[in-house]
Amino acid sequence: MASVRVLSPVTTPCRVMCQGVNYREHAVEAGMDPDALSYNLFFDKTDAAITGPVDPVVRPAHVRLLDYEIELALVLRRRVRENVVVTRDNLADYVFGVTIANDLSARDVQLPQGQFLKGKSYRGFCPVGPYLAVLDADEIGLVDELDLRLEVDGVPRQQDSSAHLLHKPAETLTELSTFCDLDPGDLLLTGTPSGITASSPPAIVRRIATALLSEQQLWRAFVARQLKRPYLEPGSVVTASITHPEGLVDLGTQRTTIVGPPAS
Repeated sequence: MASVRVLSPVTTPCRVMCQGVNYREHAVEAGMDPDALSYNLFFDKTDAAITGPVDPVVRPAHVRLLDYEIELALVLRRRVRENVVVTRDNLADYVFGVTIANDLSARDVQLPQGQFLKGKSYRGFCPVGPYLAVLDADEIGLVDELDLRLEVDGVPRQQDSSAHLLHKPAETLTELSTFCDLDPGDLLLTGTPSGITASSPPAIVRRIATALLSEQQLWRAFVARQLKRPYLEPGSVVTASITHPEGLVDLGTQRTTIVGPPAS
């Protein structure tokens, strides 16, 4: 393996669709009530973000709040051009396999600018792989039993099980088909567990700050406060793995080194 470059098991062009706040504890840390979330939150990344599982990722010069998000990624199997009903029984007709994705995010672009697409789509912001596990119909239920783990410089940051997804793959693909065409090889990132670097103040603090500060002052204060947190910097090494607790699936380990922009 040391003599070759390991590429993403998913090739481009492809769609990269994503789910937000899809784990209970992540919803809590984002300042939301998971029991009050009556909708499935969708967004997307451009496929320019896709890179290999051990490729270095450049933190753009203007980004200071670079965050990680380990996600179980579903690799889709078939062309969809109409509303479909996906169930647990026919899920394997729509999902070809699973792999690891890291939804790297520039929080100081995503949040103050409201730019999810841009803040999550810089080149290299979606490491994928190393392994793609192809699941047969009698194995597809394993997507609900996988353990996700992410570390930064050897320190655990995220750990949860796909059993705790708020919106499961079948219902998600059913809803996705109502507003999005799909093709074989497209990716669906199913959400990240708690443990991200970005933090949200309590609701009462947000209300007071909104009443007292202009929007510009509010986001300037947000960035200043967030700079005290351990965001990814050049030299940071992110490792991400997804396994089944009984060893039935092992998607390998991503190892992503964050680097600075090249000297001009």
